Amino acid sequence: MDGAQTPQATAQAEDSWTVAGRTFRSRLIVGTGKYKDYAENAAAAEAAGAEIVTVALRRVNLSDPSQPMLVDYVKPDRFTFLPNTAGCFTGEEAVRTLRLAREAGGWDLVKLEVLSNTKHLLPDMEETLRAMKLLISEGFQVMVYCTDDPVYAQKLEDAGAAAIMPAAAPIGSGRGIQNALNLALIIEQTKVPVLVDAGVGTASDAVIAMELGCDAVLMNTAIAGAQDPIRMATAMKHAVIAGREAFLAGRMPKRMYADPSSPLSGLI
Repeated sequence: MDGAQTPQATAQAEDSWTVAGRTFRSRLIVGTGKYKDYAENAAAAEAAGAEIVTVALRRVNLSDPSQPMLVDYVKPDRFTFLPNTAGCFTGEEAVRTLRLAREAGGWDLVKLEVLSNTKHLLPDMEETLRAMKLLISEGFQVMVYCTDDPVYAQKLEDAGAAAIMPAAAPIGSGRGIQNALNLALIIEQTKVPVLVDAGVGTASDAVIAMELGCDAVLMNTAIAGAQDPIRMATAMKHAVIAGREAFLAGRMPKRMYADPSSPLSGLI
């Protein structure tokens, strides 16, 4: 075909999503933690085809040139950095962290997470909502990590969240989507992007999230904690694409009984 793209390939290339006025084609966002070094982190991000990487400001080196620096490997001109507040347990900690991020890198599109100080590390939603309102009042565009509660998700959207990011399962648990019904309800009601964030363990989890209609999937441990992170990053890239294509295609209806592929009437 002389290098011309098929209509299907063109449609895939044009399938994009937009958050806070920024448009992306990759629907896989990866983290910048838990890798053996920044070089492996960068290789995984490339293998994943990611355009956005989250940056845990309290856990990575962005400013000390005497030590390995994230930006020397994961290049800011190649990836959109999404500063996040991993490790914050109060609204004040989260807001202070993101104020410093804006001063350091000029970032205003941010990911807010305010964790409960418990074994499950699920979000403290009261603190999260309070911190988000303050950040929005200061001009931040806030993507919000939250529980898979449709009621609180609606409160976040009504208060101005740029994206809703429900946890599939506790951070780093690898348990996959535990409540597909709640996630589907959030997707149905929400007008801003919905991204599954936390709990993904393997490629099939990412497929399910995308088949439900999520705009994107964010993961860190699922790739960094794999025996072969680069290969898993590649698997996740294909999983997100496959799940998205299945969602757009529209699955066949589920039936109680068989429906033969070949008609049974008119047999010879």
